[in-house]
Amino acid sequence: MTTPSDNPNQPPTATTTTAGSDFSAAPTSAPSAVAPKVKVRGKLLKLMISMLFANVGIFMIWGAVPGILLPLQIQGIVGDANKAGALAIVATIGAFAAMVAQPIAGTVSDRTRTRFGRRAPWMVAGVLVGGLALVGMAAANGLVQLAIAWIIVQIAYNFAQGPLSAILPDRVPSAVRGTFSALAGLGVMVGALGGQIVGAQFAKAIPAGYLTFAGLALIFIVLFIVFNPDRSNKDEPKPAFNLVAFAKTFWVSPVKHPDFFWGFTGRLLLYAGYFMVTGYQLYILQDFIGLKDEAVGYVPLLGLVSLAGIIVSTLIGGPLSDKLGRRKIVVIVAGLVLAVSLVFPLIMPTVTGMLIFSLVSGLGFGAYQSVDTALMSEVLPSKDDFAKDLGVLNIAATLPQTLAPGLAGLIVFAFSGYAALFPIGIVIALLGAFAVIPIKSVR
Repeated sequence: MTTPSDNPNQPPTATTTTAGSDFSAAPTSAPSAVAPKVKVRGKLLKLMISMLFANVGIFMIWGAVPGILLPLQIQGIVGDANKAGALAIVATIGAFAAMVAQPIAGTVSDRTRTRFGRRAPWMVAGVLVGGLALVGMAAANGLVQLAIAWIIVQIAYNFAQGPLSAILPDRVPSAVRGTFSALAGLGVMVGALGGQIVGAQFAKAIPAGYLTFAGLALIFIVLFIVFNPDRSNKDEPKPAFNLVAFAKTFWVSPVKHPDFFWGFTGRLLLYAGYFMVTGYQLYILQDFIGLKDEAVGYVPLLGLVSLAGIIVSTLIGGPLSDKLGRRKIVVIVAGLVLAVSLVFPLIMPTVTGMLIFSLVSGLGFGAYQSVDTALMSEVLPSKDDFAKDLGVLNIAATLPQTLAPGLAGLIVFAFSGYAALFPIGIVIALLGAFAVIPIKSVR
């Protein structure tokens, strides 16, 4: 078991973690520092595989709803002329709800004491309430009702996702966080892209789609908890809560925690560059590529092509970063590949250009996802507030995904067309790739 020091950037004391042992973890420096020998089997292997499927369950919602079902539902309510503006408003409001929800969920779960541990109760509550909110979206016939239900969806599922993301620093030794991150990241992307693919099948039955994704998330999260029960923490003391200190966590000080700041910035920019285009994909296919009503039928094809690239680069990137003891180089290369992918739709505004974009962006974003969680877990400021700090970091992931359609709508409106999305996305992706260079505690 890895024993953390009081300093989150202090190398751990190394011993061997085996299949039958309990495992725990804390934020550490680069995996090459004093790397413990860890065998990925038994409980740890089961946890890794379960995390993949849990992420699939949650991120299918983030792929299907803002990417397919919500745009189609808004289009049906307000018509083609007003769809971009209406989507921008709803997405922006939901994004701010998500931004606040995860750090709060993390703080609450860090201080929760139950026989089921500190994370499980909030994960179950999140998917239950979120499922009911999706039912509300299914019944919505007006923009206000739809926006209110979407806000509740954002808050509830982020209350599940925040504690789920804290499983890595809670229970995974640093030496195998790259492999764990690769599997978790694969679940994220399979879920997000799978959500688009499956969501497209509900284009003419949107309420049924909402109910389906609510059920899948509930099943996957409950199974994760059943197969990976946490130990009771009823008798553990609660960390002191300071409201002023918590409020300050929404501002990541580059002076006190520079590595945390740069990790946050890199994630925010890379996600924004990617989801600004993919999150607006349906309208791009309809209006920029010119497919109109045929656009929905191409979403599954693009999703499958992107998924192929993601699987290849994810399975290579995470284990390779563990072997090399380096995370940053994978992030930089991934950002460069992502930037290159955005060139193709700009110079080839055709289905072929979008197919090439999907494959290349999948390779880049998959490589990034494969090491992102591992890198972020090693720049956390405090070993006592894993979930809260990860919740703040997850703002950088959640905010671009939920805000991307709104941001894209504003760019389309400002530049009177879709072409500007791609060069702006290129610049953002490059800035995100190079943002990790100043990080010192991770190689």
